[in-house]
Amino acid sequence: MTDDMKHKPSWLKVKVPKGEVYKNVNRLVRDNGLVTVCEEALCPNRGECWSHGTATFMVCGEVCTRACGFCATRTARPKPLDADEPRKVAEAVAEMKLRHTMVTMVTRDDLPDGAAGHIAATIREIRKASPQTVIEVLTSDFNGNEEALATVMEARPHIFNHNLETVERLTPMVRFRAQYRRSLHVLRRASELAPGMVVTKSGLMLGLGETRDELERSMDDLREQGVTVLTLGQYLRPSPRHLPVIRYVRPEEFDELREIGLAKGFRHVASGPLIRSSHHDANFSPELEIMEAINADLRRRGELI
Repeated sequence: MTDDMKHKPSWLKVKVPKGEVYKNVNRLVRDNGLVTVCEEALCPNRGECWSHGTATFMVCGEVCTRACGFCATRTARPKPLDADEPRKVAEAVAEMKLRHTMVTMVTRDDLPDGAAGHIAATIREIRKASPQTVIEVLTSDFNGNEEALATVMEARPHIFNHNLETVERLTPMVRFRAQYRRSLHVLRRASELAPGMVVTKSGLMLGLGETRDELERSMDDLREQGVTVLTLGQYLRPSPRHLPVIRYVRPEEFDELREIGLAKGFRHVASGPLIRSSHHDANFSPELEIMEAINADLRRRGELI
């Protein structure tokens, strides 16, 4: 075990998962053969989130085609997609009565569309099963395939999330098969493909060796693409095989960064040592346009007067 894994500061300690709601969510996930990013990514908040009845579903399998230096998800040749997975995820969302759900994915560079069609099918199934749920997707960059991105956006997620992960200088080391500028382009195009109908969101990990100036430059880059929701969290090393933690960022610095982000024009900034893209989805206040889109769907179905 490395020093950065043994000597985590006190503010990174989390509670042990417990409670009936946690057990029920665990049962529901297991019974439906579903995968949550909470477990696959070793998220430090999974006990807290599951205890509050929220979960982020990971679709397209449990094996990724990339091997990013920060990520705990396994890398290998993936299995074929489960055609029934969109329905199973939607049924779980409905049974859990989620107000806000996130669907994330492993990167599937082995598929011509990068699994965009599978993501779109999942969005549509959730909307049918639970029309009042805010649907957020966290996707790959689809290797810059705009047709694949358009497929996802045509399914009308309410929030489109694609993480920048780190500053431009560190991207080749942290995400060696991704491109910083390509990720920015994906976020901009997502907004352009669904003007006024989607909120775009991105996240950055801290503690990998970035400087404050670089971090603020990345914030500016995201704002220039129209991104309005930002998450900032501490990078935690999943194993000795992964990139080391260069430093642990103190909670008060995360507070400062939140204020900086808001001053730069982000509408919502979640910033803290344990913040992850999917953390506290249920507490996120959707933008007005999201609620209007949901109400329009309900009116079309005759479920809202």
